[in-house]
Amino acid sequence: MKKILVINGPSLNMLGIREPEIYGTATFSELEESIRNWASELGVEVKLFQSNHEGAIIDEIQAAYGKFDGIVINPAGYTHTSVAIPDAIKAVGIPAVEVHISDVDNREDFRRISYVRSACIATIKGKGFPGYREALEILSR
Repeated sequence: MKKILVINGPSLNMLGIREPEIYGTATFSELEESIRNWASELGVEVKLFQSNHEGAIIDEIQAAYGKFDGIVINPAGYTHTSVAIPDAIKAVGIPAVEVHISDVDNREDFRRISYVRSACIATIKGKGFPGYREALEILSR
């Protein structure tokens, strides 16, 4: 059974409260429940992790080395600011898929820049929560 680490970055724990006109009204716990259900349907094991701290995200990526077959990552605000997160993904050599709930390319100009994308095998954006399922499908193949 493939093991996939799902990482959610800063402020995603505030889903349902945070900018509902962009992210909808579903909560973070509903997202996690959906991810668990999709993983079960796909026959993959998932570990869910969320942090508002860049270093904690990097520590989690590094700890995945030799233990996980794939990483689904929504780096949130760190998408546009962190070079350390993609460096960590490249260092561990685990296939990763970048996910964004909103279509970041159709928002503010700065959101069109993703430092993380270069370390990922695919990017899924603007598909809401189902984007995570698509990422799990890619990594479960």
